[in-house]
Amino acid sequence: MNTTEQLYKEWLALQPLKEEYQRRLEEKFMFEFNYNSNHIEGNTLTYGQTELLLKFGEVTDNAKMKDLEDMKAHNLCLKIIKEEAKDKERSLTESFIRNLHHTMLREDYSETKNGKTYTVHAGIYKTRPNSVKTITGEVFEYASLEETPSLMSDLIAWYNKEEQNNRLSVIELASLFHYRYIRIHPFEDGNGRISRLIVNYILTKHNYPMIVVKTEDKQNYLSTLHQCDVNVGLLPFDGANATIDQITPLVEYLSKCLESSLKLSIKAAKGENIEEDDDWRKALKIKYHNHLNKPELTEEKKKLIGKEYNSLLQNIHTELSEFYSLFTNVEWYPAIAKCIEDENKDNVYYSSIRFIKNILTGTATLSITIKVELQQFLYKYSVYGMKVNPYSNKIYEKELFYNESLSLKESEIIINAIGKNLHQFVEEDFFRITKQDNTL
Repeated sequence: MNTTEQLYKEWLALQPLKEEYQRRLEEKFMFEFNYNSNHIEGNTLTYGQTELLLKFGEVTDNAKMKDLEDMKAHNLCLKIIKEEAKDKERSLTESFIRNLHHTMLREDYSETKNGKTYTVHAGIYKTRPNSVKTITGEVFEYASLEETPSLMSDLIAWYNKEEQNNRLSVIELASLFHYRYIRIHPFEDGNGRISRLIVNYILTKHNYPMIVVKTEDKQNYLSTLHQCDVNVGLLPFDGANATIDQITPLVEYLSKCLESSLKLSIKAAKGENIEEDDDWRKALKIKYHNHLNKPELTEEKKKLIGKEYNSLLQNIHTELSEFYSLFTNVEWYPAIAKCIEDENKDNVYYSSIRFIKNILTGTATLSITIKVELQQFLYKYSVYGMKVNPYSNKIYEKELFYNESLSLKESEIIINAIGKNLHQFVEEDFFRITKQDNTL
């Protein structure tokens, strides 16, 4: 009995899992598989972004819309294969694979290569050659347009027959399907992701845990496929009819992935910690994703913040100027912001407005202070409003990284915060004057 068989026997003996352990295992796999399978194909979402997207449905950092939609669609495909695999008697069909592909791509889209624009079709076999150039400059041919339908039909027929014959182990069956499918490359995009989804469909259907090909091991994964290509030969027909002996490197590679998955699943079934060695990195990326890879302060950024700040001051003046006549005097200090040292801090933009009003009992003053502190990775807006000490009542605060800027909405929030203080100031003094007049 080999290692995989021993682990599988132990895994079966632990069934069924407690609901809590099953949920924890499924959630971990969902994040791992979606992130790694998409990242291998060039998706730019980080692990943290992937978890936030799949767990909460949103990503706060900048991300390509296509990458976001691809990740969500891929997760839906994962749910579909899990549901399909529950029916142990149902045969695999071409229509299932085409529908899975359509779900993943969602719709047709255009892409431009070498100055030519092509349509990538969702759920339809390729309509143009999709051969690739190797690193040596040679052209590697997949199945032609004419060959693809018949080769896919043969692949599905072979798989269903081989599954019934039960001559291959489950991991051998999944590995050989993966390789033959890749050598056909039936779609214009998404073939790698579909092949790994079907591998996990096969494993799940036969009561094995799913596997993950890690993105950091991408080179070994591709090298393994290349070793198989050398054994099989370059003709697409030969690739689509490869034998189990010819793809031994891939069987061994995916067997190791399965062993890792079984070990993790067994730990989960026992209620043990299923964190992996690099989970600290993932945890930091998830929790502190907003603080990673942020640009530092430069002289160019200082100039941009200065312009932004002066624009804000101008907006404040424009919005409030019609109310200046309610006061005896309105003073700006200074009218144009400049960098000064403030409270032992360098790089602070500072400006204040004093609204002065004479009343029967003396002179009342409301001071509004607008300040921007430039720090190493972020800058902070603070607005204070008080009749005595302008720093004792903070009415607004906002931190921004240097790849962000104050939005029009935030500018409106600042103006409204100042306006509310102004309104309160006027109302309080009006009440005081009215009260004094009544006393007289």
